[in-house]
Amino acid sequence: MLLPASLLLLAASVPLVTAAPEAEAKRPACRYLPGDRGWPSARDWDKLNTTVGGRLIQGTPVAGVCYGGEANQAACSQLKEEWSLVDPFLDQPVSVVAPYFENNTCSPFGANGKTDDVSQCQLGNLASYAINIDSADTAAAGIKFARDRNLRLVVKNTGHDYLGGSTGRGALALWTHNLKEVTLIPEYKSKHYTGPAYRIGAGVQFMDLYKETARDGLRVVGGSCPTVGANGGWRQGGGHGPLSSSYGLGADNSLEYEVVTAKGTHLPVVSPTENADLFYALSGGGAGNYAVVISAVVKAHRDGPFAGSRLTIVNDGTPGYWTAVQAYLRHLLVLDGIPGFATEALLSNSSFALVMATLPGGDEAAMGAALAPWYADLRAAGMQPVVNETAVQGSYVEHYDEYLGGNVFTRNITIGGRLIPRDLVRDEERLARLTATFREMVAEPDLQIFMLGYNVTKAVAGVPVDRDDFNAVTPAWRDSLLFMNLIIAGSASDPWPKLRDDLARVNRWQDVLRDQTPGGGGYINEGTFDAPQWKADYFGGTYDRLRKVKAKYDPNFVLYTRPGVGADEYAETADGHLCKV
Repeated sequence: MLLPASLLLLAASVPLVTAAPEAEAKRPACRYLPGDRGWPSARDWDKLNTTVGGRLIQGTPVAGVCYGGEANQAACSQLKEEWSLVDPFLDQPVSVVAPYFENNTCSPFGANGKTDDVSQCQLGNLASYAINIDSADTAAAGIKFARDRNLRLVVKNTGHDYLGGSTGRGALALWTHNLKEVTLIPEYKSKHYTGPAYRIGAGVQFMDLYKETARDGLRVVGGSCPTVGANGGWRQGGGHGPLSSSYGLGADNSLEYEVVTAKGTHLPVVSPTENADLFYALSGGGAGNYAVVISAVVKAHRDGPFAGSRLTIVNDGTPGYWTAVQAYLRHLLVLDGIPGFATEALLSNSSFALVMATLPGGDEAAMGAALAPWYADLRAAGMQPVVNETAVQGSYVEHYDEYLGGNVFTRNITIGGRLIPRDLVRDEERLARLTATFREMVAEPDLQIFMLGYNVTKAVAGVPVDRDDFNAVTPAWRDSLLFMNLIIAGSASDPWPKLRDDLARVNRWQDVLRDQTPGGGGYINEGTFDAPQWKADYFGGTYDRLRKVKAKYDPNFVLYTRPGVGADEYAETADGHLCKV
């Protein structure tokens, strides 16, 4: 199945490359696809498999179990039940959790509800092959093969990827999912940090990392979703989580990386003092674009008790509901000044839920005092919570499990976002306008807003306040009071045109929010791949410096990701070829 040009253009300013597949000899700037004369032979792939110790895997769609003579109806039935969840995709070498980029080229629901036509199950936008990476040498072999044979190369761990950067038609994927090292460094010493740390393999997921660190009496900054990887897009794109108000973003907690460059060079140490420009790019400048991360060394912090709270109010149709929502946004300015305080909240047209309030080292009294002014606002607005619970947990992993660990994470969503500056919320007129916009947004019945209240200033993050070249975290994070996601929920079997329309809706709302938030920005891990102003949104003032790093370490774009730095210098054709513009 061919991907339509409307999906494959990387930005509105990028012209579509229209060279025909049979004209490949006239366009050497395009990466080869299966069927092209330059595509590696079966013998070439066999040689690569030998080189990497039998770790080469041919790409297959997850739903392939539903098709053909080897169809497994029991497995297919289970897959249909789980199709909207992330779980079936996490251990797959080429599949991703984003339905938009899977493109419905192989659905367990089939065409018109039937799966008897094998031609309806194609790889589509997924990688043709993957290498199960077990070492820097294996990664280097994959890089060399892709570079020498003019193939698209992507890096994939779990496939939590809303923007499609870890997949691509005809690609060779470096699958880092099984790099599971977690090693405690009791006393890491460097110019910028002395204290406990961990070396973490590129495939480690938070659900395992949190348990491992808790056994050592420590905690690390990580994400809210337990199945996300600790060192891929999350960390390299910035990386937020419940501990961000205590210690900054994931990128702020990076001490060093072990990588293989696009030239196949193994760099055991990439740090603020060794290969500092590459460290800068890997720490917030986007994943899969500068080098392949094998492991990272990250800060660890002494564990301790947490106060936590949750609260829910329902929309009873009176003005008080939206008065209470606006009061919450205003009260974030107060919570912003309490060390370590972080919040996660979900807003819809029917209810507002403070999913989790986090106060490290606090008790029930401290949590109550922090939220008391907002409670008073709720009463004044006539809002009575239907849920209102506060408790103390003895460690971070207990706190996490209480509020987030049991959540079911779905993949059938289209997501966008915006960083909301503190200055906006301080201005009552602008705050009222933002609240009215939120109200318009959630009036669409399938749209919800997820709001994350973090303080990630440089002072909190522990990075040099007088340097802009320490890491590439987009500057908008430092000035933001909250990060908000706009989420459109779909069904498990949504057709691709519906997904395309949902993406267009998200982009329209992002444009509205952009107009209201000068000085704001986006978050590259939770946005849209085709945002019209993606350079400003995702990179801000870091883009030019990052482009120089890209030119130094990967001048020929062996690694390519959208919307990564330099992405507009390439475009995808309607048949899936990746071509230099």
